[in-house]
Amino acid sequence: MSEELIPETPEQETEENEAAEPIKQRKNGLYPGVSDELAENMKSGWADTELHDLAPVPQAGHTAARRAALSARFPGERLVIPAGNLKTRSNDTEYAFRASTEYAYLTGDQTQDGVLVMEPTGEQGHRATIYLLPRSNRENGEFWLDGQGELWVGRRHSLTEAEQLLGIPAKDVRELAAALTEATGPVRNVRGHDASIEAALTDKVTAERDEELRVHLSEARIVKDAFEISELEKACDATARGFEDVVKSLDKAEATSERFIEGTFFLRARIEGNDIGYGSICAAGPHATTLHWVRNDGAVRPGELLLLDAGVETNDLYTADVTRTLPINGTFSPLQRKIYDAVYEAQEAGIAAVKPGAAFRDFHDASQRVLAEKLVEWGLLGDLTVEKVLELGLQRRWTLHGTGHMLGMDVHDCAVARTEAYVDGILEPGVCLTVEPGLYFQADDLTVPEEYRGIGVRIEDDILVTEDGNRNLSDKLPRQADEVEAWMARLKG
Repeated sequence: MSEELIPETPEQETEENEAAEPIKQRKNGLYPGVSDELAENMKSGWADTELHDLAPVPQAGHTAARRAALSARFPGERLVIPAGNLKTRSNDTEYAFRASTEYAYLTGDQTQDGVLVMEPTGEQGHRATIYLLPRSNRENGEFWLDGQGELWVGRRHSLTEAEQLLGIPAKDVRELAAALTEATGPVRNVRGHDASIEAALTDKVTAERDEELRVHLSEARIVKDAFEISELEKACDATARGFEDVVKSLDKAEATSERFIEGTFFLRARIEGNDIGYGSICAAGPHATTLHWVRNDGAVRPGELLLLDAGVETNDLYTADVTRTLPINGTFSPLQRKIYDAVYEAQEAGIAAVKPGAAFRDFHDASQRVLAEKLVEWGLLGDLTVEKVLELGLQRRWTLHGTGHMLGMDVHDCAVARTEAYVDGILEPGVCLTVEPGLYFQADDLTVPEEYRGIGVRIEDDILVTEDGNRNLSDKLPRQADEVEAWMARLKG
């Protein structure tokens, strides 16, 4: 990684020089050693690269409808939705930027520091304006001297280009904080993304009103539109190819560690999408009993199981969330198959419960009942009946987690929706959720036979509620044990 230009003789800089020209801006406490001649030279000789007649981004029509629905919900109020800023990873390096879900959902834009402002109009509607950083300035040297300038991190769209792409009038975001400070009337802001915007609105907003905006935007995403469904299909298809990549490379993982699996899937995510949608869980052997094992530094041994929970995030920020539990050597042992088949049966029951008009909780209850029946059948709960086990929740020692969640731009989508709209809600066409039962026998669990200990199994698929039932978006990956073994044998050649 290159460093910024450091002056050869910083002691020669003076206060007079510091203020003389904008090009000589302080950067991390240093003054670039730039002569007047070089500064002037860098201002000219550049081709016009402005882009014209750009086609709108694919989701532009959908984002307009989403903003219209938001406008109808909060008439007469100014609404402020920031994208967020870069976050420091260490010293002077930053994490890769990912725009806030609320901002990307309403604009289709993914650039840092952006802010969508919905200004109320006299007709009880809103006028949307997107505030962005314009292209780097060539007159003051920003484009080549600033660490976020064009020659350092790449070209930003001009405001005119952004308007064509997004279908929203665009203005310079550097003017927004002052404008918000002077603004009057009711305001709501999505908090937690941009401290400068929050500071400008300190005396104009309340936490309760801001939270109402955030909750509404979370609930607005419960039912997916056509664009969102197509993105989730794309994410699932790419994820299936990522799982195939992993199976083909299991011999290399055995020679190294779980990190080879992690890296293999990540390559597919970056080739076909923006990134992974969440930290990949590449849990081999007893690590599969840790629900969110993301260290991925353990051994991959033949005879054990690999629990791979991973999802590709598309370039438009929709993620899959799929889990398969695979025999590393390609064949389940009798006990592994018994546990796997129990989880498969539970998942089948859960998927069958996903349909319009069903309660959101139904698929969880259906899966948990099957797992409780298996645990009782195997003698792990004494002489208790299945009904008593479910009443007391005793199966949760080995099932641990809920059986699924909403899915979309966030892997745990719609997370701040009200209970009555989400977990106590009713399913309708367009809802997308995961069904992911599991059984986990910890390595130190003395309540189960020794041969069970260290075995963890989860099967997870992404299920779309349709008009007449459901559709498994991730069905390109096999689930039934015999099919899994045949699939692995074919991929391993």
